[in-house]
Amino acid sequence: MKCLIIAAGQGSRLRSLAEAKPLMPLKNIPLIDRVIDSAVKAGVDDFYVVVGYNGANVRAHLEEVSRSKNIPITIIENDEWQRANGISVLKAQPYLNEPFLLLMADHIFDSEIASQLIHRSSENKGIILAVDENLQNTLVDMKDVTRVLVEENQIKKIGKGLESYNCFDTGIFLCDPVLFTAIETSSKNQQDDSLSGGVRILAKQGKAGAMPINGSFWCDIDDPDNFKQADIYLSSLKEKCA
Repeated sequence: MKCLIIAAGQGSRLRSLAEAKPLMPLKNIPLIDRVIDSAVKAGVDDFYVVVGYNGANVRAHLEEVSRSKNIPITIIENDEWQRANGISVLKAQPYLNEPFLLLMADHIFDSEIASQLIHRSSENKGIILAVDENLQNTLVDMKDVTRVLVEENQIKKIGKGLESYNCFDTGIFLCDPVLFTAIETSSKNQQDDSLSGGVRILAKQGKAGAMPINGSFWCDIDDPDNFKQADIYLSSLKEKCA
């Protein structure tokens, strides 16, 4: 299974902790390494990473990760990284003509989520998004999280400002290449370059599924508070295993 990781953003709210957000260590392990490790455990064997802001440092790190872990990592440049995240996804279009996982470099997660998505590859006709139905999840930043309205396992609405919603977007997707066309359509017709814009196009076509994560761990490391919460959570896991 191939995997696309978006690692192009600036991460301005975490600048006090790290200059390059994907390389920020959490328990001495860089965020992007944690994402890669979880994906490998789930069954990924081929990676494509889109870099942008501070791309030279991220590239150098990923080249070392590729050598040390003996996994293929193709690095894709996004010189338009200041635009919405859908542009980073589109930069990978020439490389991906088969189903793939789509992950964010700053979203850490239980590998079981990705594993369950991979097992659903045969039924996917557009995208399947892993969603968190726990609306009381204390790791979620309610001011920034993307909200989702799901009915009968199909996405009906998605966006940061939704007033009516029943789950959260974890940033963990199983995708068919039709996603690229959907983002292009959203950009052209709606002037919306975001990944969510592409998902909205697929939702209208009945091609945007949702998979509940049923309490599995995930966290978007978006600011110092999220970082601290994740650090505490991982410490608690270590104590339980000791």
